[in-house]
Amino acid sequence: MAEKPTSVWMSISFWKRSAGWVTGVAAALLIWLTFDTIPQMLMGTDEDMQNGVTKRVPSPTVINYKITYEMSEKRGHEVPVIGEKEEFFGRSDYSYDEAFALLNLGKLTVQGKNCMNCHTLLGNGAYYAPDLTKAWLDPRWENVAGKKEEAMAEFLMDPSTYTHSERMMPKLGITADEAKGVVAFLKHMSSIDTNGFPRNFGKIKGAINAR
Repeated sequence: MAEKPTSVWMSISFWKRSAGWVTGVAAALLIWLTFDTIPQMLMGTDEDMQNGVTKRVPSPTVINYKITYEMSEKRGHEVPVIGEKEEFFGRSDYSYDEAFALLNLGKLTVQGKNCMNCHTLLGNGAYYAPDLTKAWLDPRWENVAGKKEEAMAEFLMDPSTYTHSERMMPKLGITADEAKGVVAFLKHMSSIDTNGFPRNFGKIKGAINAR
């Protein structure tokens, strides 16, 4: 009596081969995506800034430049635009090492003061207090007396100086140097191309290009 043909869908060897092919293709795709993504995640250099080369994560020396947030018709959302030089705490000539040290101090301060317990940075953190991803670009800082960076630093050292929300930020004992570092960290973070994140930042009340 002849054996009844077995459907390929019931063949163990077929599924073993299929699993092998799928795993191999997925692994190759993951490796390709990894090598394709790494250059985009790497921080740019001061030479990039001077030559007008745009990187998703600009050089720390971006603090020497004016940063705006403008709508890109091609991409369908707002993107950071790096413009001409502007003073930051009285200077526009921070070297790479100076700017990097300032950003590092700001980052360590943000971590040490547990800012992400209340705030969101680049999609990580909490939602009790404002998202800080584009805090440098918030136009409310344009309307304060004096330099924006100095006002932000004063606020960090004594939150009662400027009241922007009903939820008062506690006084965290941030020093003048730490405050300067945090403001530099926030300015650099605002220059990072986050593909329009946070969404609708330019459309909500009090944000860039508020409509």
